[in-house]
Amino acid sequence: MAMTLVVPGSAQMLAGNRRLGLAAFRTWLVLVALGVAVVVSVLVDRDLGYWMVADPTLLVIVRFALMTAAVLWVLLLVDAWRLGRPLTLAVGHRRTVVVVNGLLCLCVAGSLLSGAHLLGVQRQFIGTMFGDGIATAATDGRYNVLLLGGDSGAGRVGLRPDSMTVASIDAATGRAVLISLPRNMADFPFREGSVMDEEFPDGFDEDYLNGVSTWAEDNPELFKKSATPGIDATVMAVEGITGLDMNYWAMVNLEGFKELVDAVGGVNLNVRQPIPVGGLGDDVVRYIPTGTRTLDGMDTLWYARARDGSDDYSRMARQKCVMGAMLQQLSPQAVVRNFSAIADASTELISTDLPASELDTFMALAMEAKDEKIATLSLVPPMIDTADPDIDLVQEKVAAAVAKSEEPPSPSAGSGGGRKAPTAVTGGSLGSMADGYAANQAQDLSSAC
Repeated sequence: MAMTLVVPGSAQMLAGNRRLGLAAFRTWLVLVALGVAVVVSVLVDRDLGYWMVADPTLLVIVRFALMTAAVLWVLLLVDAWRLGRPLTLAVGHRRTVVVVNGLLCLCVAGSLLSGAHLLGVQRQFIGTMFGDGIATAATDGRYNVLLLGGDSGAGRVGLRPDSMTVASIDAATGRAVLISLPRNMADFPFREGSVMDEEFPDGFDEDYLNGVSTWAEDNPELFKKSATPGIDATVMAVEGITGLDMNYWAMVNLEGFKELVDAVGGVNLNVRQPIPVGGLGDDVVRYIPTGTRTLDGMDTLWYARARDGSDDYSRMARQKCVMGAMLQQLSPQAVVRNFSAIADASTELISTDLPASELDTFMALAMEAKDEKIATLSLVPPMIDTADPDIDLVQEKVAAAVAKSEEPPSPSAGSGGGRKAPTAVTGGSLGSMADGYAANQAQDLSSAC
């Protein structure tokens, strides 16, 4: 049994069916060689590993191989027990051997079947969350992804995207700049030539930026049977405001965001002031105390969305801190340990038009971004008047932030990218509405949080 555990087929070659043992031994050698080759290849070319865990067809093949190996290995262990002539042993020894053999079968089969289960979860996760849409190429060497935080709470009409951030990512280095747009921006244009531009050639005067989605959902006939007219219209607005072409979008339901945070074991955040839990029309039930803390899903959600004793722009700064913290703190090991919970939470809370064929590309970019400083820009006061935005100035600031993020980071660049570091704290965010919040305009987001 020990021989079969270490080298499957060796017991049969020694004391049983040599043909069976030789076949099992050769299969084992091939699998070991293949495993070593894969590990070496992934160490040399990390992108290959991302492709392997993101390709649905390969996941099916490997899953079937693991299940088959589990069954055959258990059969070899049972046969090894038979070859040991258990009936010649004393009763006590015989029982011990049966128990040991059962444990070996359980461990071997359990390990392989657990791996097969994770691969099945991964494949289902990819199939559920990611579609087969059209992959788009990087524009000027960058991918632009619109990240939307939707609020479907009580008293709200639809899933209004109250948090809108463009992640502009260098396709070669993964260096990123997070560009946030305020939900209360008014009188803004849409992408030239778009459906919304034709409807509002002089700018959107029906509502704020977060109301574009609701307006489009009420007028779906303009979007040629699109399944997501609200998001499509929001993308048109963001493109018109920033001058950037969006490659993809991703929507997170903020009401369920806490489940995703809990699935990864919480997030470490610097709480600079007590953050209210509650408010936004309801009573404040308690406060998150100050200090560097590991927050669970509920507290992380309120850290990101609390507005009592604060303002929208402070909240935007804290949301950036949450994004940066999750990117830096989510290790591959943590993802593997909690993968089933993450997959279950993600498929319920996140929707995106990123096609499955591009998943490995963005996994690679995410890992590159972990080693880079994240730059930020928020189109908010005092730089931008959200009631009457200067779109030329907005696009100038966006272009400058993107260009700056492509430069090698300066060792002396602090939270404000050369500005005097703010000392005030408002609503838990470093800075003030009059002077600006550090996390809203930084060359190094981590130092501003």
